[in-house]
Amino acid sequence: MYSGDVQLQSAIFFETPEELFARVFRELKPRTPAPAVRVEFCKFANANSFIRWDESGLGVRVTDVLEGSPAPILEALAHILLSKLLRRPSPRTYVERYRRYLNRKEMRRCLQLVKQTRGRKFVSGPKGSFFDLEQLFEDLNVRYFHGLMARPLLGWSRKASRLMLGHYDPSHNAIIISKLFDDARVPRVAVEYVLFHEMLHLRYPIEHRGARRCVHTREFKDAEKQFVPLKAAKEMLKRICG
Repeated sequence: MYSGDVQLQSAIFFETPEELFARVFRELKPRTPAPAVRVEFCKFANANSFIRWDESGLGVRVTDVLEGSPAPILEALAHILLSKLLRRPSPRTYVERYRRYLNRKEMRRCLQLVKQTRGRKFVSGPKGSFFDLEQLFEDLNVRYFHGLMARPLLGWSRKASRLMLGHYDPSHNAIIISKLFDDARVPRVAVEYVLFHEMLHLRYPIEHRGARRCVHTREFKDAEKQFVPLKAAKEMLKRICG
């Protein structure tokens, strides 16, 4: 039994995944006959799951990481997926239950391993047309981290994204910077700031507190204030991405 929730009726622990999804469907649409349900556990590279409803019935594809998980977790996932399918808000109780389960230390470790072994990561290499991320990393490493930070994989994104300026992927230990910044018109300090921000994600990992994920911790924010010139760099990003 999953101990992180209130005790549920024992009946749900004997349901097949198909029966469970059919029951939740009837709860959400009591006046509609429950369609045939097919649940398949798939080897995805993450915790994503999918649902569709067509003439053949409900087709549910669930990450195999959840195969054998406690019934209350599958029930929570059923409510989340079916609510999205029916364009309804997902009940907070079920969302928090599901997130709390995924945020457990052993689940995070399992998901990271799955992403490492199954996921693909495009890393172009640090040398761009105008900036060398390896050189910038080493300069920032000396200035802000006493030269003690081990260098991760560094690369430029495939597209010049204005929405995702950079990201650190802990599963592949890689920092990717938007190709938007590999431009002669972009000031070096703007590229440095984006790279520095992602280096802080490496230095201060995401904290998991129950169902919450804290991406920018207090330590992260305090360390970011040390960047010089912080205010000018942020203003540059607004102009570049505007």
